[in-house]
This record gives sequence, C-alpha cells and structure tokens, in this order.
Amino acid sequence: MIYEGPNFYDDDKIFKTYMAKRQRTENPNNTLEKPVILELVGEFTNQRILDLGCGDASFGREAFTRGCQTYLGIEGSRNMVKSAERVLAGTKGEVVQAIIEEWDYPVNAFDLVVSRLVFHYIKDIDAIFKHVYQTLVNHGRFVFSVEHPVITSCDRVWQGNGPRQDWLVDNYFDIGQRITSWMGGQIIKYHRTIEDYFVCLQRAGFMVESLREAKPQSEHFEIADTYQRRKRIPLFLIMAGRKDVTMRRS
Repeated sequence: MIYEGPNFYDDDKIFKTYMAKRQRTENPNNTLEKPVILELVGEFTNQRILDLGCGDASFGREAFTRGCQTYLGIEGSRNMVKSAERVLAGTKGEVVQAIIEEWDYPVNAFDLVVSRLVFHYIKDIDAIFKHVYQTLVNHGRFVFSVEHPVITSCDRVWQGNGPRQDWLVDNYFDIGQRITSWMGGQIIKYHRTIEDYFVCLQRAGFMVESLREAKPQSEHFEIADTYQRRKRIPLFLIMAGRKDVTMRRS
C-alpha cells in the first residue's frame, strides 16, 4: 500500500518503528535539524506559536520550558495526535487533528509558525505559505525544515537495510512526486529544488532571512563515526522568513 500524508503514521507498525527510531542515540533529527531550528527561532519568550504537522508536539513541550505564551499544533495523524496530547499534558498547549492544507488559518494570530519535516509530503506548498503569511502578525517569523532536495531527488540506490552509505542525485530539476520506501512502508513525497523553496517563500510575501543545510557540528555528537558519516551529504534544508508588510508594499 502506498500512503500519502499523515495516513502513513496511522499504520500502527510504521508508527511504532518511527517512534523507536526517534529515540535512537544521535538520531539526525536531534543532532542536525533541531539545533538549527532552535537557533533560527531564537527567543521563545511570550511567543504565540503555531506548529504545522506537529507530530508528537515535543517542540511544543520544549517551547513552554523556554517561555512561550501559547502553542497550537496541527496534526493529521490520529496516532501522532494521541502522542501529542500525552506530551502536552500539564501545559497550556493544544493540538488539533486536521490536515494543514485544509485548516482554517486565522488572520494575524501568531508570532511564530514552525513546521518541521512536513512540506516534502505536500503537493501544493504555495497555498500553505500564503496561509502562513496571513496568520502571522507583522514581523512574525516562519521557520521550516524539509528533507534536503539532494535526498528527495532520487532514492534508487537505497534498499533500506542498514545505515545508508550511497546516495544518488538524479532528476534534480524534475520536480514533483516521488514514491519512497521508508520505515517499512511506501510514502508519496514531493521533490523540489532549493530554488523552488526559496521562490515559494518570496512569492508568498516573505523576506527570506536564512537558508541552512544543517552542517554537522561535532559538539552534538558523541560517536565519532556518526559525525564523520553525517558530513558526507546534507539531510535537511532549513529556511526562515519574516512577514514585513512595509517591504511587500514597497
């Protein structure tokens, strides 16, 4: 069966496998992606945060420890929503089960919108970026990560057994749907170039503030071999934009 979007994580076997992998020592989400996300977000104090495709909402739990004012996670997978409700227990955080393409985005409601490793599952990100722009207050910020385009371009050499050692970059400028074997299942992803993501941000009205590729930093690793392996190829693309109404009018 080929899954699309959050339905992938509602396969209980896949969900269990995914959650186990997230607990691995030095998993790439924690060693590569998370440090850059936190750096680009910067100050959490008094921020009203919207998290698109929030997963288990661990970002929300941490945001409260860093002083955020409110946190709302939008998540389409029922398994992830159940996990998020447990993670957010005891906080003022909320999670709503909804497809982020269909959710009704309120106007001028949030200071920060975050989305981590979600948009490569979505066909039309132009529409979502425009919704994000309208839901942010002026000078609000949008920080998101995706699988790096050199990864999403092609997975023909990846068989899924053991740590990946070879990568093939092919059909890079042929944007669109890819069917990928991952976590014991098949999932539809959408490949875009780095330029595509940059232009989509600009087209929605954002001033692009940062583009990062999560270069490995030795201080985030205890295992030297893992650090050396992670330096071979970028896994993540992370970008930040700011809503500035005066810039758009000019």
